[in-house]
Amino acid sequence: MTESKILNKEQAAEKVAEWHAEGKKVVFTNGCFDIVHLGHIDYLEKARNLGDKLVLGLNTDASVNRLKGKTRPVVNEYARSRMMSAFEFIDTVILFDEPTPLQLIESLNPDILVKGDDYSVENIVGSDFVLGNGGKVETIPLVPGYSTTAMIEKIKNL
Repeated sequence: MTESKILNKEQAAEKVAEWHAEGKKVVFTNGCFDIVHLGHIDYLEKARNLGDKLVLGLNTDASVNRLKGKTRPVVNEYARSRMMSAFEFIDTVILFDEPTPLQLIESLNPDILVKGDDYSVENIVGSDFVLGNGGKVETIPLVPGYSTTAMIEKIKNL
């Protein structure tokens, strides 16, 4: 069942179009989600609560490597996509390899674009597109003390 929630960009665009035709509000967010922790769960649950469906753009391994460095990701894209799709509050997962999720956002045209509050709305990739199409851009407070980088450092220091 979880694998059926992992779609390519074209399949996801069709699914989002179906949801829009049903009058559902579609929320989009993206990230690496390398080592899943409480901060991720809290963020994703809150993102889902902003609409009816949550679409997650998940960075590929090559993309994470470019963003985070040669030692990342710790968990490969197949495992990350399966784990993320197992959460009931995530309706679909799409792997993307581009430097930013802009192309994905433009193909999906979500109603609501979400990132953590470590971003300002004007710095969120795709915010201009979503706002220009009548959508909303939201930020969600991050849970203090939780980050994948900090977890990796703690493990290294054991």
